[in-house]
Amino acid sequence: MLDIVGKRNRFFLISGLALLICLVALFALGLKFSIEFESGSRLRVSFDQPVEREQLSQVMAGLGYPEAVIETEVLPGGQGDFFIRTRELVENEKDEILDGLSAAFGGVTEKEFGNVSPEAGRETSRTAIIAVALASAGILLYVTWAFRRMPNPFRYGTCAIIALVHDTLITLGVFAILGEVLNWQVDMMFITGILAIIGYSVNNTVVIFDRIRENLLADTHADFAGVVNDSIVETLGRSLTTSFTTLIVLLALLLFVGVSIQNFALVLIVGIIAGTFDSVCVAPSLLVAWDRGDWGGLINRLPLPRTRA
Repeated sequence: MLDIVGKRNRFFLISGLALLICLVALFALGLKFSIEFESGSRLRVSFDQPVEREQLSQVMAGLGYPEAVIETEVLPGGQGDFFIRTRELVENEKDEILDGLSAAFGGVTEKEFGNVSPEAGRETSRTAIIAVALASAGILLYVTWAFRRMPNPFRYGTCAIIALVHDTLITLGVFAILGEVLNWQVDMMFITGILAIIGYSVNNTVVIFDRIRENLLADTHADFAGVVNDSIVETLGRSLTTSFTTLIVLLALLLFVGVSIQNFALVLIVGIIAGTFDSVCVAPSLLVAWDRGDWGGLINRLPLPRTRA
């Protein structure tokens, strides 16, 4: 039988290293926010003839918009639409861009245009943070209530929150790297994906926690670490199968649907991979570490500065 709990320190180390890398990337590189969070404009256009993104970027720079971010939507039948993100535009500036694109590439069709003011962007950011905070608080209360008949039910809720915070930070770190390398931006689809990750991660964790509860109630004198490990193994097939089938669908969305849900699909892919690992290898093992009082030993092994008496 797999001894996942017995190797918990290895999994904690892997999880901690991944978290450290993502935190360094997040603080060093930061996130690139779309116009939903900052002031700017978003113009969606299509062309009558094939156009390369590099060509479009050069033309936009020639028109006085070197900061413009160009995204493409490639459809199965051929070239799709282009999404042009730039500083906030007024109506005549948008018309000048369309005239310039028409002169450079021929027929151009405007399909969508929107402006977001700085005030609206700040309000969107504030709303997104509140939504994530409320979701986390609600999950903590619900999991604690659901396991109220178990000893120390608050530990179950706390470990679930630790796991989902870990998944969220891993996703943010990955997007910080992608923003630097591929210029990917954080938009509302990204926030939607983060909220979906929170629910998905907790769902996987609660399935394992529920099996732990069933096994403990069946044998109240059993060793807690053994019960936790048995529960992980018993639900391992279910966890891996569910995550794998979901990843197949998300990969199809990422590859074939296009840029419109690119962020949502990739956020879920990263979050599901991290969440599956956390749900199986980290969150249940945290219960064992807490039950055995391993926290003090883990802290003492950290290279922290010591003060002399």
